[in-house]
Amino acid sequence: MTLRKALPAAMIALVFAVPVATWWLVGDLTDPELLAEHIELDYAYRAVSLGAAADRVLGMLACLIVAGTVPFLAWASITRRLRAGWWLVLLPLIVAGHLSGLAARVATAGVIGANIGAGLVLLLGLPVLLVLVSIAGVIAFYLLRSEPQPAVFGK
Repeated sequence: MTLRKALPAAMIALVFAVPVATWWLVGDLTDPELLAEHIELDYAYRAVSLGAAADRVLGMLACLIVAGTVPFLAWASITRRLRAGWWLVLLPLIVAGHLSGLAARVATAGVIGANIGAGLVLLLGLPVLLVLVSIAGVIAFYLLRSEPQPAVFGK
């Protein structure tokens, strides 16, 4: 794979791996005391699980992707193979990914009664996510239109 193809692939992999890594690292937010009492809990929605082992493998893989792509993209920026402006696209998407992973864990926490955290995440988090993704989209559009296509990811 050439560097011209590896840079966009690394950026896309990073954007998709961040929410999964965050979701896995945060873990289940259900109160362990409630689980120990065997009380029937209420959920805003249930977390999708592929099984404990598959979830662990998926989470570790996402963490490895994040740990591998960030230094690679930083190296590409330092050596000027990646325009620094692309970090203005990546950073809002990374923050949005972190917020999405955390919001998923809050919304899937088992509670007694209503999950107020899930409502707050939707009420407050969704507009923040929309703003972050919109900012990234506008900057990406500007970067793609500012120079000819071959010069976008390096010289």
